[in-house]
Amino acid sequence: MKRPDLDRAAIAPELRRLERRLMLKGMVSLGGLAMLSGCVLDDEPAVERALARVMNFTDRAQALLFSRHRLAREFDASRITRPFPFNAYYGQDEVRTVDPAQWRLEVSGLVTDTRPWSLARFRALPQKRQITRHICVEGWSAIGCWSGVPLSVFLQHVGADLRAKYVDFHCFDDYSTSIDMATALHPQTIMVLDFDDAALPAAYGAPMKVRIPTKLGYKNPKYLAAITVTNRFPGGYWEDQGYDWFGGS
Repeated sequence: MKRPDLDRAAIAPELRRLERRLMLKGMVSLGGLAMLSGCVLDDEPAVERALARVMNFTDRAQALLFSRHRLAREFDASRITRPFPFNAYYGQDEVRTVDPAQWRLEVSGLVTDTRPWSLARFRALPQKRQITRHICVEGWSAIGCWSGVPLSVFLQHVGADLRAKYVDFHCFDDYSTSIDMATALHPQTIMVLDFDDAALPAAYGAPMKVRIPTKLGYKNPKYLAAITVTNRFPGGYWEDQGYDWFGGS
């Protein structure tokens, strides 16, 4: 009997969760038994609790090592990956689009100005350009050219409390993620308007994505719809399923 074709986009999230579980379980079985003494690998709740402790430790360690003055490597234009790969938890034919003229970024939380922002307002702010490497947790990387407004500049314009702990992002493709304030204020963290010196295309997150070269790819949200400054831990789409929250590259 002929096997039906598999919908790779539909099963991709489940495959990634399975791969992560197998990888982490292997790490525990190979190197963590002493640390997790008394934890039976077949006792799934115990393993999950132990892994959560390890991930929390990793997040704290990465935060201590992070510096707003340490820059990710930037490259010459000859190193740009073309075509730059599409990547999401769905197929490229499922990309959702919005009218750039009608798009508005919602702003909330610990800010003094919650008025929505249009692309025209962002275009009027200072822009930065970078050629940096996107590193995917799946094991591949690609170099792209990104231009946009430093997130630190935007946060200052909306009167954000820069002592707050987190900046939370929600996207109109139902994705979400969040970062610490130190990463938000890093000079290479930008709100991208252009890719390869042209308006950001739909496949890469139009009308706006956030580019954070000090983070792994899943911490770089596309199709941005809302931003919140908060002291309440926000989590994220993959982080809520067990991925490392800090996500440093």
